[in-house]
Amino acid sequence: MEIWIVRHADPDYEHDSITEKGEREAKLLAKRLAEYEFSAVYCSPMGRAQKTASYYLEMTGKTAETLDWLREFEGNVETEDGGRMQCWDRKPAYWTKIDDYYSYEKWLDVELMKKGDVKRHYLKVKDGIDSLLKEHGYEKSGRIYDVTNSNHDRILVFCHFGVEAAILSHIFSISPMILWHNFVALPTSVTRLASAEREEGKAIFMAIQFGDLSHLYAGGEEPSFKARFCECYEDETRH
Repeated sequence: MEIWIVRHADPDYEHDSITEKGEREAKLLAKRLAEYEFSAVYCSPMGRAQKTASYYLEMTGKTAETLDWLREFEGNVETEDGGRMQCWDRKPAYWTKIDDYYSYEKWLDVELMKKGDVKRHYLKVKDGIDSLLKEHGYEKSGRIYDVTNSNHDRILVFCHFGVEAAILSHIFSISPMILWHNFVALPTSVTRLASAEREEGKAIFMAIQFGDLSHLYAGGEEPSFKARFCECYEDETRH
C-alpha cells in the first residue's frame, strides 16, 4: 500500500486558514492529486488543513474522514522562565549535544521532554497511526509490520509538518527530533510511503518521495518559506 502525507498550504496561522498564496498552492495540489485514485482520505480538524483539502475534495467529489490526532503536534515543554514552548523549537547547539535525542527509545526520557505533555501527545499520534494502518492491513510489531491484508491501496492524509514528523518517526522507529530539525516539508509538499513486503507477511514502509513540490514548479508557483530557517545568520528571515 501507499501512504501519501500532505502538509497544508501556505498558512495564515492567525485565522487558522491559508493565505492567497496558499489558495494558489492548494489548487495546483488538487489538480495533481486528482490524477490518482485514493481508497481513503483523512484530514486534520484544523482549519488550514481542512481548507487545503477542500480544493481536492471539491474537484473529485470525494469526502475526507477527520481524525483529531492529525492536528498539529501540540507537545509543549516548560522553559527556564516558567513559560511553555513547542517541544521541537530547540536550538541545535542545545539538542545535538544530547545523544538520547537521537534515540527512538530514549528521546522522551530526556529531562526537558519530561517537563511537559510531550509524551501524552506523541502516544496519541502513535496510537492513531497504528490504528489507521491496522485498519488497512498493516499491524506494527516492534520495528516492522505484520501484514494481515496485503494490498495496493493508496491513502491520502492532509495534516501538518509537526505531526507528519511524529508519524514518520513512529513508522520508521526513529526519533522525531531528527525529522523536526533536519528535514522540512514545505506547504503542500507531498511525502509518499510504500510498503515493502520482501518476506511474506512482514513489511516495512519506505519513503519513495519526501516533501515533493513538483506540482508547484509545474504551475510556476514559488514554494513557501514556512517551516524553514535563515540560511545565514545575517539573513532577515526566520531565526
